[in-house]
Amino acid sequence: MNDELIKDKLMDIYNKMYRHFGPRHWWPADTPFEVAIGAILTQNVAWRNVEKAISNLKNSNMLEIGSIARANQEELAQLIRPTRYYNIKAKKLRAFCRHVIDNYDGSLELLFKKELWSLRDELLSIYGIGEETADSIILYAAQKPVFVVDAYTKRIFSRLAMVEPDIEYRPLQRFFMDNIPPDLALYNEYHALIVALGNNYCANKKPLCSKCPLEQLCSFPSKL
Repeated sequence: MNDELIKDKLMDIYNKMYRHFGPRHWWPADTPFEVAIGAILTQNVAWRNVEKAISNLKNSNMLEIGSIARANQEELAQLIRPTRYYNIKAKKLRAFCRHVIDNYDGSLELLFKKELWSLRDELLSIYGIGEETADSIILYAAQKPVFVVDAYTKRIFSRLAMVEPDIEYRPLQRFFMDNIPPDLALYNEYHALIVALGNNYCANKKPLCSKCPLEQLCSFPSKL
């Protein structure tokens, strides 16, 4: 498949998902800091659990960079208990907040002024922040156009026979960024639609292929 056909197919997939789901209004948060906290907490857990943890932080007046940086780790862990692996995630939250305080006087705005790829490298240097988390913070909090990929992305687009099932994170990210315009709103909506498709239809086991808006494009068998 040549480059133009790939670009056309990626936008056709986007349009089919958008017509089916509509705008996703993602990421749900009141502030860029809340986005960053949510991106760290949502690792390996459903979003509804993250919402419970963020509500706990808000109700305890803890959803603030200085408060988390100074927090007792055990107390912080209990507030985010709904997110699983809460002891490790408490350590990750504190590491992120301390980094912003130590290097940017507690200002996310100053951190987010960095050039996209320099910002990405810096986020990846912080304890507990991997590629998907860093890219989520960059796209949704810093509002810079980087494409976020996840397990749903790999599953869906390998079933569409557009990438290999074992493709690594960066090549998969480059596949999208090389073939669709570097538009912040498009990257935001595309990733959110992929998550919606993965959550609702493209399950790892027993996918609901007959209900999927991409069924006609997919080579994956509808009956396992």
